[in-house]
Amino acid sequence: MNPPSFYLQLVNPKHPVLWRPSENQLCAFHPGFPHILLEACAARSLAALLEELDAFGEIVPVSGYRPRAMQQEIWDDTVQKQGLDYARQYVAIPGCSEHETGLAIDLAANRPEIDFICPDFPWDGIFGKFRWMAPEYGWILRYLAGKEEITRISSEPWHFRYVGTPHARILSDRGLVLEEYLAGDPGLPLWNGPQPGKISGQETQPAPGRRL
Repeated sequence: MNPPSFYLQLVNPKHPVLWRPSENQLCAFHPGFPHILLEACAARSLAALLEELDAFGEIVPVSGYRPRAMQQEIWDDTVQKQGLDYARQYVAIPGCSEHETGLAIDLAANRPEIDFICPDFPWDGIFGKFRWMAPEYGWILRYLAGKEEITRISSEPWHFRYVGTPHARILSDRGLVLEEYLAGDPGLPLWNGPQPGKISGQETQPAPGRRL
């Protein structure tokens, strides 16, 4: 499957990462978390969303961009500690992780102890508001309950993916996962070039990814 753009590239066990951001396309979305990097447009959008919600103290990032070597380490460590079946449910195969694109973020409630693999991101309160507003900033909840046969990943209430607008809004409103959205419905606004992302009412031109 040829993705319409860097931001809509499909990454799953059958579709390895095609484009990864270069170092100068990555940045921290908040100075308080300098080690959590995202692709620049995704980072600005996430920062704007959390600022709008005044949620920086309640919502914390767990994992953003990962080089493939880091994904391999996480996979190997999870297999060793939790077993292969658990790893297949909650950890993407190295080379097939959205985190390698810089377009995915795992979030958690700010608690003393946070599970790195399955962080707690509740459905109510500020967390529910985040999910409700996320599509307006180009973000979707990537792995939905009931869609496991399509995504091949268990439901992950903490894992969000940047796809830009208007795609996030359409995906959310229709209850679709990215695999379904990219299946070729002629009524969906896919394109053959970059689509600017919307951040707090401003258009931002996305940087091209690096094809591998």
